[in-house]
Amino acid sequence: MVAVGRFLLCLHSHMPYVLSHGKSPHGTDWIFESAAECYLPLLGTLDRLLAEGVRPRWTVNITPILAEQLDDPSFQSGFEDYCREKIEAACEDLDRFQASGEDQMCGLAENWRRSFARNLDMFQKRWGRSICGGFREMAEADSVELVTSAATHGYLPLLATDESVRAQVRIGVESHARRFGTKPRGIWLPECAYRPRYDWKPPAGPDTPPATRAGVDEVLAENGIEYFFVDSHMIRGGEPLGTYWQSFPHLAELIARSKQLFVTPEEARSEYATYSTATGQRILVRDPVTTVKVWSGDAGYPGDEYYLEFHKQLYPGRLRYWRIGQDKANLGAKPPYEPWRAYDRLYGHSRDFVSLVRESLAKYRGATEKDGTVVAMYDTELFGHWWFEGPEFLYETAMEMARYDDLACVSGGDVVDRFPDDGAIHLPEGSWGEGGHHSVWLNADNHWTWEQLYPAQRKMLSLANIRGQAAKPYIAQCARELLLAEASDWQFLISTWSARDYAEVRFQDHIQRFEQLATIAERLAQGESPTAEDKRLLAECEQKDAAFANIDPTLWSKREVYL
Repeated sequence: MVAVGRFLLCLHSHMPYVLSHGKSPHGTDWIFESAAECYLPLLGTLDRLLAEGVRPRWTVNITPILAEQLDDPSFQSGFEDYCREKIEAACEDLDRFQASGEDQMCGLAENWRRSFARNLDMFQKRWGRSICGGFREMAEADSVELVTSAATHGYLPLLATDESVRAQVRIGVESHARRFGTKPRGIWLPECAYRPRYDWKPPAGPDTPPATRAGVDEVLAENGIEYFFVDSHMIRGGEPLGTYWQSFPHLAELIARSKQLFVTPEEARSEYATYSTATGQRILVRDPVTTVKVWSGDAGYPGDEYYLEFHKQLYPGRLRYWRIGQDKANLGAKPPYEPWRAYDRLYGHSRDFVSLVRESLAKYRGATEKDGTVVAMYDTELFGHWWFEGPEFLYETAMEMARYDDLACVSGGDVVDRFPDDGAIHLPEGSWGEGGHHSVWLNADNHWTWEQLYPAQRKMLSLANIRGQAAKPYIAQCARELLLAEASDWQFLISTWSARDYAEVRFQDHIQRFEQLATIAERLAQGESPTAEDKRLLAECEQKDAAFANIDPTLWSKREVYL
């Protein structure tokens, strides 16, 4: 049978560092919600598929900073408490609905109670309180391939030093290998953001002469990474959109310089082909045709009127009892959720999606006489959180695809191993953000974060060369605080005004702690002894920001190649 082509699903799982460790609770519910609504249901979906003899070969990224939190004892106990609180909330809602004679709502409340009880039971008994362990089990069963990301999801093209980029990637690779037992072959670049080698200067702070910077692909090659993902515009060399560049001429100059490396090919490039970089990584390109059907709440499946409404919640328990309905904007007009209707819709949507994948591949084959690859890339948190029925959609889609012998479900590593690339290309600078470049992560609202971050990144270079034993734990904590400040989430939340105050406070907190600890480390390097206040601050920081316990500050030492 002639193959119609290949399907590659990549799920990107990420959460900034939000664990409270008994301090401020703000933000902690984000990771509990994602565990209950996304990660555990996804594991359950994979478990069911495995029982059916289906190994979908999905490519799953769990960012190192998310994995650090999922493995933290404070997450494990906190998540169990969260599930119990939700069970109690569902019982209280049930009593309320029974008192008012709302039989349909009673059934929904009971569904929530059972859902959280099942989550608690699966977390404790099936997965041994280890979500990461569950994904490792699925990887060892060949159901998924696990890939890594930068340590804290730092926005690599805009980091001020090659050492900061290398530390983000190296820690991401090493923490993945320790946790999952194998070195990652692929990486999810944060925000799918890439920058080639060229003479670069910082787009914030004083105007300085350009200096040659290593390309992101070079850093990946140093760490043995074989493939990464980009958005479709990155292979087509699209022009920047809007008037953003008028406000940031430094960055406009950088983009123009990087685009000089981009040569438009004689033959049009396609998302269904796979290309390679000059340093040997395979480039996997997101397909826009199928993406919009799953990602969009307006034009895609998640906006169906019978699916669960995300925005309307019943307080104080914040459980959801209503469906989207025909009037999407009017929360007051939402009709009650009808699960049986929602799940009836899922089967049709999964068949439609598979049909669209096959149609896209058939058109590509007809035009080129080549087998193509549809690369579908989504945030894992779409499935179950934003789109409640999403995990079941993935199950139905995998089962439907298993019916076709001419459609191969592949991981990124499968593509590298089994299929030749379509040639080496130069990638321009860009991301999968709005406009295709850096505007979400560098704009008038968050420009100030880079003005504070760049001096800290340069300071870390000198701290990494301090060898005094007394200063060592302070420098290690400086490295943690810098990594946490580099998370792309803070600029994103500031730009989109979602939890903006929280993001600003978190970023400034990490920068302030870095500066305080750096001052102490430099003082200790001169032979002084730490004061009681120094020790208190260090202990507080180590408790509050406890990720990457074995961090090695010498990763920030100046050298060309680390592997």
